[in-house]
Amino acid sequence: MRSKSLIAVLQTLAVLVAPVTALALSLGDPIPAKTEQLKDVDGRQIKITDVSGAKGTLVIFTCNHCPYAKAWEDRIVAIGNEYSEKGVGVVAINSNDPKAAEEDGYDEMQKHAKTKNYKFPYAVDETSGIAKAFGATKTPEVFLFDASGKLAYHGAIDDNSEDAKAVKSHYLKDALEAVEAGKAASPAETKALGCGIKFRESAT
Repeated sequence: MRSKSLIAVLQTLAVLVAPVTALALSLGDPIPAKTEQLKDVDGRQIKITDVSGAKGTLVIFTCNHCPYAKAWEDRIVAIGNEYSEKGVGVVAINSNDPKAAEEDGYDEMQKHAKTKNYKFPYAVDETSGIAKAFGATKTPEVFLFDASGKLAYHGAIDDNSEDAKAVKSHYLKDALEAVEAGKAASPAETKALGCGIKFRESAT
């Protein structure tokens, strides 16, 4: 009995320490999967290259159902709408399998983008392959690339998902200001906090 219990513990530990299915990008890495097709909520097929901006490109992995994504959403939309008018390309990507959460389905994405007044693309990653290429694991999780297409900031929106008025460090907005000015972001990396991406079976 003891040996069986030990095996069970070891099997559990093996799952917990198993390598992730994709490695996160490192600072300075180029935009991956930039020519892969994404289906925007307006029905168009787009690529990240289609939305890349002269001053940088912001890729946001998010979804409809995650409490963290919901908590940060108004800030994400405000930042995305603002900087998409300042020469930064912005795209929000939902890589979740809607079988895991119906709220993340395409029809709901369309309603969501309209209700929240997205002025930048909100697109579905139909295989979860783009999230895997980025090494994204959370919703929300942001990747900001500079004008040359190199990763300049990766991580969270800011330091307080629950209360926008209590934010002390505006990580993403500060990084955007730096990139827009051609400077290095500081900090350039923070820990993304959110729900785990519900990868589609074809992507596992």
